[in-house]
Amino acid sequence: MRIGILGTGGMASVLAEAWTRHGHHVLVGGRSLAKARGIAERLGSGVEATAPEQVARVSDAVVVALAWEGIDHVLALAGADKGSLAGKAVIDCTNAVDFASGLLRPPTGSAAEHIAERAAGGHVVKALHLFAGAGWLAPAPTGQPRRTVAMCGDDEAALATAAGLIRDLGGVPAVIGGLEHARQLEGVAGVVMRLVAEGHNPVTAVPAVPAVERPLD
Repeated sequence: MRIGILGTGGMASVLAEAWTRHGHHVLVGGRSLAKARGIAERLGSGVEATAPEQVARVSDAVVVALAWEGIDHVLALAGADKGSLAGKAVIDCTNAVDFASGLLRPPTGSAAEHIAERAAGGHVVKALHLFAGAGWLAPAPTGQPRRTVAMCGDDEAALATAAGLIRDLGGVPAVIGGLEHARQLEGVAGVVMRLVAEGHNPVTAVPAVPAVERPLD
């Protein structure tokens, strides 16, 4: 696939490196073309630095990996309001959280729904926002389950595309519902940040509950 990433920070770099290892071609673009070129030069021929509009126009799926403050600007540069993302899976892995308080921004709705309003015709899926570092991409220790990646969205095809890309990263996709659940997922990020800030391992804050086998249809 041609995977476009809007953003040039650490998350964009980690995802680009991981997906190119699985044979995907990645296009990276954001507010700084110099930063995009830096990622491409470091990762090699599988990554291409280009303008946000080109990222949106030619990619099969697009990942939004931006700080909250830059979302509207970069989506405008990408021509999202003019339909450049129409019909595509748009994977939102942003953390629209105040890092000091852990409270969500915007105060109502969700970042994913905000992006959906601005990406005319795009099919937004919330996913991957809890996995900002490269550490989780390492193979799980023997006997340990793979990382579950909770996700939500309204379009079945977009969810399937996101699920395939998550599997390429070594994760297990878990759809929790439609995009109206995005605020729940984004709230989890705020809780995780507050626990870490207080010196706790967030993994220990979640009870270990055995998975329930679902009956076959």
